Parts: sequence; structure tokens; C-alpha cells
Amino acid sequence: MKKTIIGLLAFVTLGLAACGGGGETTDSTKAEKKDSAAFTGDYIVNADYVKKNLDDIILIDARGEEEANKGTVKGATAIGWQNLASVEEGASGDEKWGLVLEPAELAKRLGELGIAKDKEVVLFAGAQKGWGDDGRIAWELLAAGYKDVKMVDGGFAALKKAGLKTAIESTKLDPVEVTIDSIDQKHIIRTDELKKDYDDYKIVDVREDKEYKGEVMYGEAKGGHLPDAIHLPFTDLFKKDGTLKSEADLTKLFEDAGLAKDDQIVTYCTAGIRSAYMELVMDMCGFKQVKNYDGSYYRWAKVEDVEK
Repeated sequence: MKKTIIGLLAFVTLGLAACGGGGETTDSTKAEKKDSAAFTGDYIVNADYVKKNLDDIILIDARGEEEANKGTVKGATAIGWQNLASVEEGASGDEKWGLVLEPAELAKRLGELGIAKDKEVVLFAGAQKGWGDDGRIAWELLAAGYKDVKMVDGGFAALKKAGLKTAIESTKLDPVEVTIDSIDQKHIIRTDELKKDYDDYKIVDVREDKEYKGEVMYGEAKGGHLPDAIHLPFTDLFKKDGTLKSEADLTKLFEDAGLAKDDQIVTYCTAGIRSAYMELVMDMCGFKQVKNYDGSYYRWAKVEDVEK
């Protein structure tokens, strides 16, 4: 009888421990699992994918040559977003400054850089610590007719963590022939069009809090934000480790901000870089009517009224 009671007590103790002490059904474990969910989408790959397919892809360090020379992935070619935009003439805020290049000039530059249209192109940048440069270049390549374009979840830090070899200099690719007949305007909007149909769009400002609230940080004509703009900082897309939050979490983030999947949406930042990344992420989350304003706040602040 004594043995039976002792056995029963042991069983009850084990049961209580399982229910209350770190079992799979606890809130903390659920939160950890939710936080660890990896983002998946048409334009996203993880670092392991790059490691396995390095010999078959064009790997682009979208941070540009200066950053790449401080350390990059061995075999990566460095391209800054400025290489593919109209920034040589005029100044930020001018009518055509920072916009996607015309098809012939864009094709010429991509050909000289060796970015073939029949290859898979994978880009990386600085994730939440960067500017979304990989998103801007990916967004532009897709508009130019490239079919197989991806970004690395977690950026350069994730690639290093995965054990890819690094180098001080980027790789120069052999020139190739590139043809671009036209630029797909589906996810691009310019100032005149936005001004004309402003009330038809929900406007999303992806800059930092202090930018949104009116601080002039990068030579903008004046501080503030576009009228009635919803504030969704670019950095809110990421988890602490620099990888993207799950599709479910990001969809909730967008919907909680007042956005619906059938809304017409315009994203903007200072120069259309972070906002291009946001456009691609929203697209992958099912928000298909999103346009990136590549003139962005630089242009709007110079020619239109803003709010503070």
C-alpha cells in the first residue's frame, strides 16, 4: 500500500511538472516558436540557399563598392543603387534625380556590370541596419524584366554566420549583352501621378520616427511627411537577428496600421530605397497594389506641401 501511494505521488508530481514547467504548450514556448518562424516569399532566400548555390547564381553586394571593400562575400559583385539610377546630374529633389534609368541606359549599365538576364540574381545588404539597397535594386531589376531575382534574408550578417567565405574586394564580372525594351510601371509612381490621384492611395512613410516627425537629416528641402501618411518604419520589418518577421506577423503589422490587401498603396522614404524593399515585402504578403515612389520625399518636399 505504501509503495502504491509513493508511486501515485510521483506520477502526480511528474504531471504537474509537465503542465507548468516549460512544456510545449506554455506561452513562452509558443512565443519563441512564433518569433522563430522564417519569412518565405518569391523574392527571399536564406543564407544556406546561397551557400548551396553559390556557383550557379550572380551574387550582388548591394551595399556598393565602398562597403564591399571593407569586407564582402567571396565571389560577390558590388553594385550600389546609384549605379542604376539617374544621380549624375542635378541634385536630390530635382525632377529626374534618383529615378529608374531609361531602358537603353539601364541595359547598357547592367550589361557592363555582367548582370545577365538569364541567370538567377541574388542580392544582399545590411538588413535592418542598412537602407534596403538590395530591395531597391531587386525592385528595379524586376521592373526591367529580370525574372529570377532574390534577396538574402538577414543580409551580409546572415551570410557570414552561415560560414560563407569573405573577401576584401568584390568580384568583377565579364560584360554581357542585356536588352531592356521597356520598364514595367506597375509598381512605380511619379510625383505628377501621385499628386493627381492622391486621394485614391494610402500613403506609407517607411522612414525613421525623427524623419517622419520633421527632422531634416539628409538635405531634404523641408522636414515633415506627406499629408495623411501612415508611418511604418522600414526597421519594423525585421526581428532582432536581422531576418524578416514571419508573413503572419508582417501582415498583422500592415493591417493594424489600417492597410487592406485590396488597397492602392504608395510607399516612400527619402530617396525610394527603403520604400522599394517595403514594396516587395508587402507584395509577398499579398498586398498586390503597391507602388514605390522613387522620387520620394526628396522630390515631394521640394515641390509640394508636407505635414509635421
